[in-house]
Amino acid sequence: MKRDQLYLLKPDFLDGEGPPWFCPGCAEVAGLLELYPRLKETVDVHFIDFPRPRPELVPLLGEENQSCPVLVLHRVPDHPPADVNVQHARGRAFVEGAHDIAVWFARTSGTGRPH
Repeated sequence: MKRDQLYLLKPDFLDGEGPPWFCPGCAEVAGLLELYPRLKETVDVHFIDFPRPRPELVPLLGEENQSCPVLVLHRVPDHPPADVNVQHARGRAFVEGAHDIAVWFARTSGTGRPH
């Protein structure tokens, strides 16, 4: 893995309990990619299905870390941003949740910070 890997849920998923849904956090991060298209040059974006287990994430982060959005880091800087919760599983580092992913991009890629 030479680039960070961003996993977002595909829109219009079904959960067996209602109409098609979308993940607000995933939509927020997808919007961030549109605001800052240069991010797409540094990260591979994967839209994955809603049902668990999520075969794209389990081998990388384990059964207990399948939440989306999630950014799997190809490497962690020597001094990661103190205001981002960088988690670790199966020898990989990752950032989970729209807010922390947005702050990560702000600190590491020079995008604006969420307000």
